[in-house]
Amino acid sequence: EIDIEQIDITDQKVFKEIFGSGRTKGVFQFESGGMQDLLMKLKPDRIEDMIAANALYRPGPMENIPTYCEVKNGLRERASIHPLIDDILEETQGIIVYQEQVMKIANDLANYSMAEADDLRKAMGKKIPTIMAEHRERFVSGSAQNEIPAEQAAPIFSLMEKFGGYGFNKSHSAAYALIAYQTAYLKAHYPVEFMASLLTS
Repeated sequence: EIDIEQIDITDQKVFKEIFGSGRTKGVFQFESGGMQDLLMKLKPDRIEDMIAANALYRPGPMENIPTYCEVKNGLRERASIHPLIDDILEETQGIIVYQEQVMKIANDLANYSMAEADDLRKAMGKKIPTIMAEHRERFVSGSAQNEIPAEQAAPIFSLMEKFGGYGFNKSHSAAYALIAYQTAYLKAHYPVEFMASLLTS
């Protein structure tokens, strides 16, 4: 009898034997060869790594996979985009990965309301040049109110624009990662029953 909602989500057997080893055939969202390669480089040891892996393995953020893995595993120093947003990017090794991070950066740095930040998120997804130009101006002027000069604010906006257009919604990624972890937990602890169910279904 297993209550899948009550399993230990910090079980290192699951992280090492399934995810870190790339043994993810039959594991929701993590079956592809590219994802297996990412997992073996990432060496995940917490659910937050799984959430990030889900979001990173997409066009746009994908180019940040090597940096994320190297910083996570202590092979490279974490770069700071700006001291005021280090805490926002703490869980993603200093890299913009999620749409929610884009919104929070706009809120903290440029005094966007959360409704305005959501409009920015939508605009980035649609990539309409005129609207993006308006937001760039709004972001730079808002940042100036917090004593962040245009020569610092403009490159931050460019980074947000580059990855925000492809950014994944963290809440969506978290739901995927949890189901993936639950699947991997069953594979790690009940491999025979897991494979029988997989083949049957």
